[in-house]
Amino acid sequence: MYNSTINTLLNHRSIRKFKDQPLTDEQIKLLVTCAQAASTSSFTQSFSIIGVEDPEIKKELSQISGQSYVEENGYFFVFVADQYRNHQIGDQHDADTSVLDTTQRLTVALGDAAFAAQNMAIAAESMGLGICYIGSIQNNIQRTADLLQLPKYTFPVFGMAVGYPDQTPEKKPRLPFNAVFHKNVYRKTTSNDELNGYDDQVANYYSTRSGGQRNETWTQQIAEGLSAPARMALKPFLEKQQLGKR
Repeated sequence: MYNSTINTLLNHRSIRKFKDQPLTDEQIKLLVTCAQAASTSSFTQSFSIIGVEDPEIKKELSQISGQSYVEENGYFFVFVADQYRNHQIGDQHDADTSVLDTTQRLTVALGDAAFAAQNMAIAAESMGLGICYIGSIQNNIQRTADLLQLPKYTFPVFGMAVGYPDQTPEKKPRLPFNAVFHKNVYRKTTSNDELNGYDDQVANYYSTRSGGQRNETWTQQIAEGLSAPARMALKPFLEKQQLGKR
């Protein structure tokens, strides 16, 4: 049952330190082509990928995200939920484009961008490269959009740093199978025994990775994350971009 593809998936870990070795043009094109091969809702292909090569843009995106590896990697991609292209096509064909501001169309574009990104991630890891998703480019969503000169009907979903790994981090444990898999209907209660066991795994992972400096369980992390809303500028930004308005 196991094969090289499954092994690649099961051995995933985020890489946050890369060697000073850029990707080749051939590698970049192959990764983007693999991303394009992903599933797409109704064949709309409602995403775009921006390859950020300008060192000044990378530096500022790194400052926005607070992550040095946005700047220090083999290549940096930004995945964009993109209805602008469809808007252009609609205009060219004198079609009614008002549907593009609906929540349904936004979720289509977000899905397409995510499918494409995960295809790229798997392709990169199968090539011996490492990746790290960067959702924190949304920390200052308007500035990110300005830097990338994004038009209306677009939304920068996340970045992806890709390159040759310069570290071998421990694999981060995932929730138990039964905590995420439900048969036929949603099971509203997760076993405390399962969560307690998982908390022990995560606490051990953080302690090992930090040399004993971090002592935190997964449920503590989730609970603390509920204490304050984050990135509240996203909703007004989406509306300004004519996305998800209804």
